[in-house]
Amino acid sequence: MSMKVTVLASGSKGNCIYIEGNGGAILVDAGISSSRIRSSVETCGGDISRIEGLCITHEHSDHIRGIDVLTRQCPMPVFGTGGTLAGIKETLKCSGEANLRRVVPKETVNTGTFQVTPFSTFHDASDPTGFCISDGEVCVGVCTDTGMVTSAMMEFLSRCDILVLESNHCSQMLENGPYPAFLKQRIADKNRGHLSNRAASNVLSDLCSDLSVAVLAHLSEENNTPEKALTTARETIGLFSNDVELEVGLQHALTRTIEV
Repeated sequence: MSMKVTVLASGSKGNCIYIEGNGGAILVDAGISSSRIRSSVETCGGDISRIEGLCITHEHSDHIRGIDVLTRQCPMPVFGTGGTLAGIKETLKCSGEANLRRVVPKETVNTGTFQVTPFSTFHDASDPTGFCISDGEVCVGVCTDTGMVTSAMMEFLSRCDILVLESNHCSQMLENGPYPAFLKQRIADKNRGHLSNRAASNVLSDLCSDLSVAVLAHLSEENNTPEKALTTARETIGLFSNDVELEVGLQHALTRTIEV
């Protein structure tokens, strides 16, 4: 058995991840248009009709923008915490018809051929989560939009063979950049912000002995570059940099399809 992962879009303008197993497929977030999701899935060799569910990390627009049209064109269950689903309902034109399914952090739910386990993250949203998604043999983790990664979160991330991990900003670029002070503080806030390159690379350093592939995701277009994110990760994981495959999720382009 194997799992394939393609990051269709990653960044402040929209996020979406397509995960495919032998029995079906699943999406994490739908922050780009339905038409772009459908065409991107086709481009990466996937099949929109195989999607068995949509997991939403939180209710910010760059993670839910395409849900309304997508779920009307391609009916599928939408999984999120109570806080996340409350935010989603405000954007749906036909919320009474949508198949919204509430999840609880740390409790596994089944959707088709996948087992989905949400875990709490730290962001300025209502009950945000990351996800571990498994087909019983391979586990894919998604952990973005969080100001920190705790030991409790590491228990879930340590299960993963493939990890999509936020590496949002270079702290020096953020500090010296054009953002107003309040926004810089929000981004760097551990309880409601985003992971820096250094924080992300420290997480990878603790996981890399068991991890096969890591995708650095949700990079800021103003306060980061793919080169800085990759360099920081490679320098931090050191000797393991030859054992862990590193990729970068981009805002306007698909990653190559990763298979484990």
